[in-house]
Amino acid sequence: MTAPSTFGLSTEARNLHWLLSNLVEEVPGVHSVTVVSSDGLMLLSSDPGHLVAPAGGGGQGGPRGSSADLATIVSGIGSLTIGAAKLMDGGGVKQTMVAMDEGSVFVMSISDGSLLGVHATPDCDMSVIAYHMALFVGRAGHVLTPELRSELRKSMESTQ
Repeated sequence: MTAPSTFGLSTEARNLHWLLSNLVEEVPGVHSVTVVSSDGLMLLSSDPGHLVAPAGGGGQGGPRGSSADLATIVSGIGSLTIGAAKLMDGGGVKQTMVAMDEGSVFVMSISDGSLLGVHATPDCDMSVIAYHMALFVGRAGHVLTPELRSELRKSMESTQ
């Protein structure tokens, strides 16, 4: 993974970039990570400059197509599970996991309605990933203010 440029960003934005990079680099089995705002826009990505996956879409490149694909998937899964929870009077959705033959996708709610999404290998340790996601949410949730979300959106737009 190539670390995104954090030049010119606030301390809070740089800290969130660091937390995201650390999640990818330190947790075995994680391909890519994204944070999506409550309105579905990508705020952070583990590979914002990496817009096209390697030929064949497999390997360490993450989901097929682009890093924005993971954000789209996370937003869709989040919306679907929130709707299902409302229909079932289940309360708030805390975490969703999709296990596939060739990988897994995890989605966890952040306090402001934003979502943290992780794309991982099929043989990952799900409990380790869930634990590290919860740590990220605990550390990031209270600093994800409207001003910081705006700053992160602008920085994502400038890298694409």
